[in-house]
Amino acid sequence: MLVRYMISRKSWILFFISLLGVTDLLILLDQGVSVGPTSFIYLNSLYIILFIVFFIWRYRKETRYLAAVAKLQEVMAADWIECLPEPDNELDKITGHLLREASSHFKRKLSGVKDAQLIENDYIASWIHEIKTPLTAMKLIMAARQSDPDIRRIETEWLRIHLLVDRQLYLTRLPALESDYVLEQVSLQRLATEEVQELAPWCMEKNLAVLIEGDDATVVTDRKWCRFIIRQLLTNAIKYSPAGKSLTFNTNVTEQENVFLDLTDEGPGIQSHDLPRIFDKGFTGGNGRIHNASTGLGLYLAQTVAAKIGITLQVHSSQPQGTTMRMTFTDSNAFETVRRGQADNIRL
Repeated sequence: MLVRYMISRKSWILFFISLLGVTDLLILLDQGVSVGPTSFIYLNSLYIILFIVFFIWRYRKETRYLAAVAKLQEVMAADWIECLPEPDNELDKITGHLLREASSHFKRKLSGVKDAQLIENDYIASWIHEIKTPLTAMKLIMAARQSDPDIRRIETEWLRIHLLVDRQLYLTRLPALESDYVLEQVSLQRLATEEVQELAPWCMEKNLAVLIEGDDATVVTDRKWCRFIIRQLLTNAIKYSPAGKSLTFNTNVTEQENVFLDLTDEGPGIQSHDLPRIFDKGFTGGNGRIHNASTGLGLYLAQTVAAKIGITLQVHSSQPQGTTMRMTFTDSNAFETVRRGQADNIRL
């Protein structure tokens, strides 16, 4: 900061050097002024020392406020504006006033954006609930005419619309996931079975066999959000699997009591250079460019939800041998501790 301060005050330094130079010239050229060499050096040294002392004093005084602001910039807490130091000169008062006005303006703009976003989310949620009524009616009509092959094809397209609407509903709920989070013991294979049943028309259209292998395991998690993650993974697997292939769910429990749920497909696999980015928002990869319907949101949402509810998502893939998506559930004892604490609070 000292160097920048010296640059900002270069006019002071140049002015002092100019005055000192003019004074020295007057002493040397004016015959009426008699100053010996020792006095000449003493006078110049005194002026320089006085200027250095003055410069250091002004540096400390004028940069005290800026140094405090710079320190706030490093931490930048939510209430940083309340931590601003009290200015001790008019220029710092102007700067402090400007910062407070900018903060207030930003908060007003942010509040407006949040209000608009809240209205938009409420509208989307209302629209989703409204659209579910005709979708349910269509489902009942199709269920009464299952023997018609055209109806079965329509049911597959209906399912895709239903999945898109359902995903949008979960997307609007995602910011408030923490308030909609309920821990319970659930059967992992049961969750997988429920999702397979939900997507059965799509699997039948592509003639995909779905296998559930391994020993069933009970995990402590949120049923609804865990099913949402499985749905995104299963939807991706169905979308990219060739017709006539198979999908396999496999459960496994490690010695450390961690539970794995693997979903393996026989699709084209994921290119190695795409693997680090498959959970990025909007990333579709090489396969996604072939399937124009890909949005790059499914795995991103699955990863986002998984991180919030304590599930680890991993991918193992090698072309052209298919892809395995692994869900790793935390040791149930950790969640049991949280649940017991919640129960104790309720009793209290």
